[in-house]
Amino acid sequence: MTEITDKIISDEFDKNTPILTVNDLKVDYPIIGGIFMRKIGVVQAVRGISFELFPEETLGIVGESGCGKTTIAKAILNLVKTSGGQILYKNEEIQNQLNKKKKIRQKVQMVFQDPDASLNPRMKIVDIIGEPLRNLRRMKDRIEIRQRVLELMDQVSLKAEHLDRYPHEFSGGQKQRIVIARALACDPDVVVLDEPTSALDVSVQAQILNLLQDLQKKYHLAYIFITHDLSVIHHIGHRIGVMYLGKFVETGNIEDIFYNNQHPYTQALLSARPAVSKTELQEKIILEGEIPSPSNPPSGCSFHPRCQAKMLPECNKKVPEEYALSESHHIWCWQFRRDEI
Repeated sequence: MTEITDKIISDEFDKNTPILTVNDLKVDYPIIGGIFMRKIGVVQAVRGISFELFPEETLGIVGESGCGKTTIAKAILNLVKTSGGQILYKNEEIQNQLNKKKKIRQKVQMVFQDPDASLNPRMKIVDIIGEPLRNLRRMKDRIEIRQRVLELMDQVSLKAEHLDRYPHEFSGGQKQRIVIARALACDPDVVVLDEPTSALDVSVQAQILNLLQDLQKKYHLAYIFITHDLSVIHHIGHRIGVMYLGKFVETGNIEDIFYNNQHPYTQALLSARPAVSKTELQEKIILEGEIPSPSNPPSGCSFHPRCQAKMLPECNKKVPEEYALSESHHIWCWQFRRDEI
C-alpha cells in the first residue's frame, strides 16, 4: 500500500476527544502612526474566542468581512502573535511557539482563498506539491518525492500529465485542487480552509466541496471552514460559530443556526442569503449603521448600536456572557439573561 492510502492517524484516534482546543483567544494588531511611527492604539481583531474541534468534524466560522475570521486561522498556524488565551493541539500548547512551528505546520495546514496568490507561477506543479515534502518531511530522493506527488494528485483528481505544467495552464478549480493536494502532503490532522470556494463558479464550488467531504471521510480530517457564504457552510458544516466584531454571538449545529437561530445578528445574516425555495422566502432584515471600528469597539454588547431588538440598559453597558439554550446551542445576548439582571 502507498503511504497516502495507508495513512494512520498519529496517537490514538478518538472522535470524542478534541484535536484542537481554543480558549479565550485574543489577537490585537498595533496601530502605528505619528511622526515617530510609534504605536498609537490597537485593533482588537479577536476578542475572546473559544471552541473545540473534533476529528472528522467541520466547524464553520461565518461573519462579515473584517470580523476576525481569518485572524483566528492565522493565530492557529502561528502566522500572527496572540495577545491572550490558549491554542492547544492534542492538549499541547502551540500559540506563539516558534520552536514548534514546523511541527504545527505538518499537522495543521491551510488552504487560502485565492489559489493564484498561493501558487508560485515559476514553479512546476511537481515542485509546488513537493515543497512541503522537502521542507517539512525532509524527503530528499527526487524519485520518491515525484511518486508521492503523483499519489496526492490522484487523490484530488488531477492527471499524471499535469505534473510538469505551470499554474497558469490550469483553471481556477484545478488550481484549488493543487493547493488542496499540497495541504495533504504532510498528512495533516487539521485543515483550515479560508474561503476556498469564493473565487470559483457555482458548479466548480460544488465539485470542490464534494472533494473536501470525500477527503475528510477518507483521512479523518478536521476542518475549520471560514466563509461568508452561509449556503456553503450549510452543505459542508457540522457546527457553526457566528462572529461579529471579533467575538462569537451564537454557536450551534446546523439545525440550531439555520432553523432555530435566536441572535438578532444571526437572523439578519440568514435573511440576506438568497432563498433556494418558496418556503425559504422571508423578509430581509436591514441593519442600520456601520460596523463599529475594532480599534474602538462599543461598550457592552458589540452589536447593540445596530440591534433592532435592543431593549435592556445592560445591552450598552455590560458585555453579555455565554448562555446555553441547549447542550449544542449557545448565545451571547442579554435577552436570554433577563432573570439574572
